[in-house]
Amino acid sequence: MDTSRSADLFRRAQALIPGGVNSPVRSFRAVGGGPHFIRRGSGSRVWDEDGNEFIDYVGSWGPLILGHAHPEVVEALADTLAMGLSFGAPTAGELELAEIITGALPSVEMVRLVSSGTEAAMSAVRAARAYTGREKIIKFAGCYHGHADGLLVEAGSGGATYSVPNSAGVPAAYAGETLVAHYNDLTSVERLFEAHQGGVAAVILEPVAGNVGVIPPADGFLEGLRSLTTREGALLIFDEVITGFRVAYGGAQTLYGVTPDLTCLGKIIGGGLPVGAYGGRREVMEVVAPLGSMYQAGTLSGNPLAVTAGIATIKVLARPGVYDGLESVSSRLAKGIAAAAAETHLPLAINRVGSMMSVFFNSEPVVDADSAMASDRVRYAAYFRRMLEDGVYLAPSAFEAAFVSTAHTVGDVEYTIGAAARALEPHPAQ
Repeated sequence: MDTSRSADLFRRAQALIPGGVNSPVRSFRAVGGGPHFIRRGSGSRVWDEDGNEFIDYVGSWGPLILGHAHPEVVEALADTLAMGLSFGAPTAGELELAEIITGALPSVEMVRLVSSGTEAAMSAVRAARAYTGREKIIKFAGCYHGHADGLLVEAGSGGATYSVPNSAGVPAAYAGETLVAHYNDLTSVERLFEAHQGGVAAVILEPVAGNVGVIPPADGFLEGLRSLTTREGALLIFDEVITGFRVAYGGAQTLYGVTPDLTCLGKIIGGGLPVGAYGGRREVMEVVAPLGSMYQAGTLSGNPLAVTAGIATIKVLARPGVYDGLESVSSRLAKGIAAAAAETHLPLAINRVGSMMSVFFNSEPVVDADSAMASDRVRYAAYFRRMLEDGVYLAPSAFEAAFVSTAHTVGDVEYTIGAAARALEPHPAQ
């Protein structure tokens, strides 16, 4: 395919933007070649600057659960746009979104809107420390909670892609307040509580890991964390920036029946525009200013455009049958790729929860960061490139999720399965 326009744009971008991109994984360094500069999207498809068309399973990294440029979202945004962009003052839209969130998620009695998932996680951790009077935080290897200093310790996402477990520029003393456990290993959490008795403010995790590839929680893991944190007087924080309204209308906490003390949200509640939120039990959230002494603020928090896109998106998701349709299409895709891999006898592990899934080139089950990192990245890169050549746009990293939207049709899925079968066949150069 012709990629000359994207190649020229990337060359120019590298002179002005670090690595030529505004988020590391976009650079394609993990898969080879250069990034495609996307010009537009519609439904399940995107088109790059050279006019190449792709079935898109990135979906802006998850928020576009209705696909690109959904007409109801676009119409709502156009109406809001004519009224003004931002006011730095309360709006009725903020209240409507807050009412939707508190009505959908069991854990959220009060909610504060912010502008990103990073802000949501950072603020939730600060609230937990303010509420408990403790300083230590337990997170899990491979779980990514944004790029706040104290949470960039053995993080997933770009850190996993480039083998950077810790970021430069993070003071060691600050990172030392973050303790790292193993996902799906309750014993590792118990040991940290024993070693830091009375000092742990909260345990934070993605209830379905999505930034080291998709990894579901083992049976009893989330329930065990709920019991353990309650016993130890610490808070349980679910980072549902990816899973909120994605794996179920009420998020992973509804899907698995475990209620955290605090929840972080993002992605879908902005419908593709920058937004985040954190919320939880009333008595915890009342530590947040202006009610309490924990300060957090943001000029663009709850801005009208992001709020409007989120409300329009969630209203569509609330309609009967939407999640059943997502489950049907997503299941068909995962089963089809698994069958194609079986034909070639390639070692392949497919993890899926609802409409998010990952393909790992791994002969063993992927249950945590260590098993995910043992996957064959070189083979994934070859698979990615061959899928791209065949018109299927996947995440340019072996450690990111693929996302299915309501815009993906059975035809899209069948084409993708066929492309996967071709991409999994032995290549002459292999």
